[in-house]
Amino acid sequence: MHGIAFLQDLAVVLIVAGLVTILFHKLKQPVVLGYILAGFIIGPQTPPYSLIHDEETIRTLSELGIILLLFSLGLEFNLRKLTQVGATAFLGALVEIIVMVTVGYGIGMAFGWGRMDSLFLGAMLAISSTTIIVKALSDLGLARERFASLIFGILIIEDILAIVMIVLLSGIAMTGSLTLADVGTTLGKLGIFLVTTLVLGLIAVPRLLNHVGRFRSNEMLLVTVLGLCFGFSLLAAKLGYSVALGAFVIGAVISEARDIVKIEHLVEPVRDMFSAVFFVTIGLMIDPKLLWEHALPIAVITVATVVGKVVSCGLGTFIAGNDTRTSLRVGMGLAQIGEFSFIIAALGLSLKVTSDFLYPIAVAVSAITTLTTPYLIRGSDATVRQLENRAPRVLLSYLRLYTQWLSQLGSRHQSGFAGKLIRRWAVQIALNLALIAAVFIGAGFVGRTPPAWMPTVAAEPRLYRTLVLLAAVVLALPMFIAAFRKFQALARLLAELKVTRARAGHRTDAIRNVVSQVITLAGLVGLILFGFALSSTLLPPLDSLLALLVIIALLVWLLWGAAIRIHSRAQVALEETLSQPPVERHAPEPTRAATFLRDTDLETVLLTHTSPALGRRLRELELRANSGASIVGIERDGQAMINPGADEILRELDQVLLLGTPRQLSEARHFLEGTTPDPSPVSPPTAT
Repeated sequence: MHGIAFLQDLAVVLIVAGLVTILFHKLKQPVVLGYILAGFIIGPQTPPYSLIHDEETIRTLSELGIILLLFSLGLEFNLRKLTQVGATAFLGALVEIIVMVTVGYGIGMAFGWGRMDSLFLGAMLAISSTTIIVKALSDLGLARERFASLIFGILIIEDILAIVMIVLLSGIAMTGSLTLADVGTTLGKLGIFLVTTLVLGLIAVPRLLNHVGRFRSNEMLLVTVLGLCFGFSLLAAKLGYSVALGAFVIGAVISEARDIVKIEHLVEPVRDMFSAVFFVTIGLMIDPKLLWEHALPIAVITVATVVGKVVSCGLGTFIAGNDTRTSLRVGMGLAQIGEFSFIIAALGLSLKVTSDFLYPIAVAVSAITTLTTPYLIRGSDATVRQLENRAPRVLLSYLRLYTQWLSQLGSRHQSGFAGKLIRRWAVQIALNLALIAAVFIGAGFVGRTPPAWMPTVAAEPRLYRTLVLLAAVVLALPMFIAAFRKFQALARLLAELKVTRARAGHRTDAIRNVVSQVITLAGLVGLILFGFALSSTLLPPLDSLLALLVIIALLVWLLWGAAIRIHSRAQVALEETLSQPPVERHAPEPTRAATFLRDTDLETVLLTHTSPALGRRLRELELRANSGASIVGIERDGQAMINPGADEILRELDQVLLLGTPRQLSEARHFLEGTTPDPSPVSPPTAT
């Protein structure tokens, strides 16, 4: 009987949602509002009798909708997009969130609501709706405008900051307060979690999906993708984070896969079904009596949302150096709330820290602001003209002068090659430290309780913790060595830059060597102290510590070369993933030339001591004549050589970048890795 009741509930939800959304589509209104209205129609407060028998089951299905909705947002997210939007998106999103959280909190306190209600209200007002904005801009044909690109960038930053807010709000709800130290600890753990999952995910997941894609099976690809989605959401929940965070992060990782267009196409109908159930569930929770009782707060919050977002987003965009017209269009395009607001409101209810009236208020404000969004975007040009006609000329002149000055300042700020290297190495050191922290934090968690299936080890907790510590050291060793080598390179570069011959004279080389050694030693000491701090819960007593340090030193000596090779291969894999050109989501039909380029690929090969190419010049290899592939780049000691000359000599641990078809790359890789003997000359491949 329970199965029949569930089937009836699901049928009612989808049938009514389908009918209402058809009506909304004909009226050219957002379909999301149709889903919410459908839930309102079949909700327990609206009809004379209840059409839904098991609301809890429907809410469980709606949680799947949240996961798939955030997963789809992650698929649209791209790390390269984040670097392209730059400071404008970050500053615009940051100003918006600070202003709207403050405004929402102030409104809640003014109406006499509790502190948690006011805080969650502010968080709900801070995030705009990606789904609604993208849909509105596409329908109006404005998605390729410059202001639309800035809006998309701000939405990306908002999605990231919204995840951070969800984590912080969960901490506040569970503890009742959040000190500065708690915020720092929460953000630090979140940062380590994000860095670790993104780095490891970008290395492994796109390659896994590329391998699955070779089978040309949509079923296999869809099942694999959904398995990763729900599995990673479960992992995030087990680690104390929200399932939304896990879904968003794994979606961002999968967005780097080669078959991302096909993946989005396969996931879309599944997402649409469960997200429809999610929005219908929102309508189920609307109580008309509560809406009538809180009509005044709804009106005030709606006006505050529209005005506050126009001002805050426009101000942040203008401060970043954009003209007044673009800034105002950005602000008017972001003047609504949507799916993240519902997720935050649902979080407050699930944690039992917010009042029942807050959820329907958020839904009502979202519905009203969603209706106004297309009209605000369409009327932004007219509004800009009106303001320019009525604003004082002196003010407009000063605003233009500021925009021009900031633009000139940005164009003059050119970083030299040394500055780029310093920033790159600093980022690599930070990533390695985050991965080291993740390894030791995980080891500390594993070392708390000895496993029951190992009775000998379980009887000796000290021995078990020592073994866990040694395993953590082995796992973290590639990152430790990589960070140390980057410190060495950074030390040499800083010594070269800061100790000039004009100042040091004939003692330049000696002083540079001393400065380099001091910086390297400081980095080594810092790494050792960092490791001790992370492993403090696993360290044995002093009488055993010296023996353990000797073992660790021996492991470092034995595994130094292997650790370098492992880290180099992982770094190459990560850079290959991030260096791939972004997939055009709406690309035209490929031409013959485009098809030829599509068949050409890049591959990086690490030269080890077994390579027959060591010590030989590029011209001596005759690699292109023998395999058809070409060497287009070499990375050596952190420095890249693009299109190296024919007289360049190859060395051990060089990372050689090859260009060619898959067959050509395979032949060249086998030769360079020394897995096959030097190939005999063959005729170059003929064109077909």
